[in-house]
Amino acid sequence: MLRSGLTCLLAASLLLAGCNTTPTAIGPTDTLSSYAQTAVAEGAQVIEMDWRDESRQRDVPVRLYWPAQAVAGQAVPLVVYSHGIGGSRRGYSYLGAYFARQGYASLHVQHIGSDRQQVWMGNPLQLVSRLQAAAQEGEAISRVADVKFALDTLLHSERAALIDPERIVAAGHSYGANTTLLLAGAQVTRQGHTLDLRDPRFKAAIVISAPPFYGDGDVRPITGPIAIPTLHITATEDVIRVPGYFSDASDRLALFDATGHDARKVLAVFEGGSHSMFTDRGITGGTALNPRAKQATQELALAFLNDVLDGKPDGLRHWSAQYQDILARWQSPYGQFSAPAVALKPATASLAAMPGS
Repeated sequence: MLRSGLTCLLAASLLLAGCNTTPTAIGPTDTLSSYAQTAVAEGAQVIEMDWRDESRQRDVPVRLYWPAQAVAGQAVPLVVYSHGIGGSRRGYSYLGAYFARQGYASLHVQHIGSDRQQVWMGNPLQLVSRLQAAAQEGEAISRVADVKFALDTLLHSERAALIDPERIVAAGHSYGANTTLLLAGAQVTRQGHTLDLRDPRFKAAIVISAPPFYGDGDVRPITGPIAIPTLHITATEDVIRVPGYFSDASDRLALFDATGHDARKVLAVFEGGSHSMFTDRGITGGTALNPRAKQATQELALAFLNDVLDGKPDGLRHWSAQYQDILARWQSPYGQFSAPAVALKPATASLAAMPGS
């Protein structure tokens, strides 16, 4: 489903490190910033559980952000979050804690075949081989199975009756965004066989900085079948650039354009930024833009969910007006615009080479 190559893997190693030119800055990225630590402490019960899928002999660690103000007898909606390559269940806490403060449970799944321990720990000379393993087809499929198993387990736990099964959403960043797209209905064909990993329990998807699917120049047959509402978030400098490999932010736009022609979808493109701005890191993408883009991402995700799950469009209708000064492009059922200074190049088949991170 997803092919790998040395230059692509080197590119993957830089995605969450926030470095677009040299491999010297790579390293763990799920250390919580002060911004994220504050968010975790407010309004959320944080529970970590070490689950194991015996059928696959694979551990599936999770972190659950539970609304501290959940009303007894009232089922809560649920977001299931997939991290990028080299991440963990503790990453993206600024989103998990925010969702909990707004009354959403947020289940963050750790993928042990492409997580912090697997990728970043160990002999630095073996980093490329570890990245190669993380980018293999088998791991991409296992990540989807991790999410399904985690959701199954939660929905058969003591909290099952407290979760609204009609308001469950998939979300992820980078490699996790690819995982999310597969759960949402993206289809990849290999040797005449179509791989369909869709999970119908997910009613919408939040896709942050999704790389194109490697080896398939035309992404339309892959993401076109998606029939649930999708929110796509990226930035004009959401760029991967290493010797021998380049993926422009226009790749994210091409994927948005190709996704779910019959489904409601929303796009927000921030001006500037970086690929790793959407992680818990507090500096990458600019010290001024980073926290504001995080706040905008939180509020946009909530407005999108309120619209597609609860039929409350006001937040989505007015969100862009609050953040127009940092937006390069906005597209939704309620309006659209593109900043005149933005000139993103169209994606080409040669750029569709990144499995995700």
